[in-house]
Amino acid sequence: MPSGESILPGPYIQLATALGGAILAATWLSLILWTARDVRARSDDRLAQILAVTAVALLTIPGLFLYLLLRPSRTLEEEYQASLEEEALIATLAGRLTCPGCGRQVEQDWRICPACSTVLRKACTDCGRMLDLTWNVCPYCGTATAAMETESAADA
Repeated sequence: MPSGESILPGPYIQLATALGGAILAATWLSLILWTARDVRARSDDRLAQILAVTAVALLTIPGLFLYLLLRPSRTLEEEYQASLEEEALIATLAGRLTCPGCGRQVEQDWRICPACSTVLRKACTDCGRMLDLTWNVCPYCGTATAAMETESAADA
């Protein structure tokens, strides 16, 4: 080796090394942040949240795979929606009617929900009996409802 040359890498190699290190650090940090957000959406347990983030921070890729294997399959929001669907199914099977606005139990002959004022039924213009909002014809007297009349007027 000649006496004036240094053994330091060239500027391009230093730049490539610095850039690669910055990309690895950003990837590591983004994995930690993603894990923290994901585990908060899937669990209320603080210990599980801390352990998941720590595993990814210390073990990086193996920690991420471990977290992906052990994390709950559904988010808390998905669990909540599933429980609402289950409650609605149980209410339907039990024959109970619920208000579409507030979810409280209502009676078959109620016209308006007393809790939230949501319109539940409409009265037939001819016989006055209570009709479901989706019905186009009164099943008791055969009179077309207001929805059916407006549709036929729009067609004409």
